[in-house]
Parts: sequence; structure tokens; C-alpha cells
Amino acid sequence: MRVLLVEDERRLAELVKGGLAGEGFAVDVAHDGRDGLWMATENPYDVIVLDVMLPRMNGYTVCARLREAGNWTPIMMLTAKDGIHDEAEALDTGADDYLTKPFSYVVLLARLRALVRRGGRERPVSITVGDLVLDPAGLRCRRGEVDVALTPKEFAVLHGLARRAGEVVSKSELLAQAWDFSYDGDPNIVEVYVSALRRKIDQPFGRSTLVTVRGAGYRLEAG
Repeated sequence: MRVLLVEDERRLAELVKGGLAGEGFAVDVAHDGRDGLWMATENPYDVIVLDVMLPRMNGYTVCARLREAGNWTPIMMLTAKDGIHDEAEALDTGADDYLTKPFSYVVLLARLRALVRRGGRERPVSITVGDLVLDPAGLRCRRGEVDVALTPKEFAVLHGLARRAGEVVSKSELLAQAWDFSYDGDPNIVEVYVSALRRKIDQPFGRSTLVTVRGAGYRLEAG
């Protein structure tokens, strides 16, 4: 799952990013409101973690502008404030949840998973491609009635394909979905994960639903 973290406290941002990355999230970070608004507008995210007190544009304004533009990505607001009026303002501008600093990382993670499970106004709770079903919030996958165990990164790659089932998804698009912007390693890593996915979601079931489109990318078919 892809997360945008908009937080100006760089140490906190790195700690949260590292923790979420360990749970299988691909995390992009912005350190001020204007950059956060631009990134949220230009890229698809599963959830946005948005600080209230930000340079250049506060979190309330960022949230309000996203909602005005019809962007309903779930938003978790973070702030050092703890007054009920601050919480009310966050929710009134369109945030889905609110967490006061200092916060428990365990609580943050649980609430983020709940937001992803709930989804945006137009986002389904689960994704179904034929008899393949993905639960993004729980990082669960099953083929028919059989549970398929995937690593967080395998799930992220499959999620990127399933969201566009039937379409060709390029290697660069999968990198953007499953890895953050700072990734500068070998792009052929995608091939490694696609091969691993075939061994888990196709071969044991006698299927060939994860197709390589030579020179273009990969396509997940209903099968």
C-alpha cells in the first residue's frame, strides 16, 4: 500500500517512514503543505498521513483543497494540539481520522489499516479478479477458498496489478506503486517479484493469469 506522509519534523518523518516500510507500505514524504498537496494531487495513494502545523500551507488547507478537488483518499491528521475544537476542525475540513502527538506507533498503524479497509468514497474494500481476492488492509490474498501467503512487497506488486486488472502495467508503474520515490536500485527487481507471484498465485492452481507483455509490462487476467 502506498502512503503519503506530510510531516515537517524530519526525525519523526523518518521514524514513521521506517516503521511503515517495515510493514510493507511504500512511503513518500513531503515536508511542507504545498509539496504535500502537489504530491497528493499528482500521485495515487491509499492513505495520507497529514500533519496540521506545516510550513507554507497548513494541513487543514491541504485537506480542504483535496476534498474540493474531489480527491477522497483517506486522510489521517497528526497534530500536537489536543483540543476538541482542533479535532472538530480537522474532521470538518474532510479528514477521516485524527491522532494527537505524541502517539503510539501501534495505534497509528492500526488506524491506518482501518482507514485503508474503509477506503475512499469510491474505493472498494477488497479487489476481486476472477477468483483471486485481495484484502489491502489486511494484506491478505486468496485464490478461491485457498489462502495464499504473500510477503508485504509481493502483495504490493500484486495490488498494483489487480487495481488495473486486464490492463498492461509497466515496470516503472509497479516500481512507483510498490517502492517509494527514493528507490534507486535495479528496476529488474520487479521481475523477481512477478516470478515469485506466479509461483504462488498461478502455478499451484494450474493458472497463467499473470502475463508478461514483452517490452510493455505485465497484465493480470481474470483467468
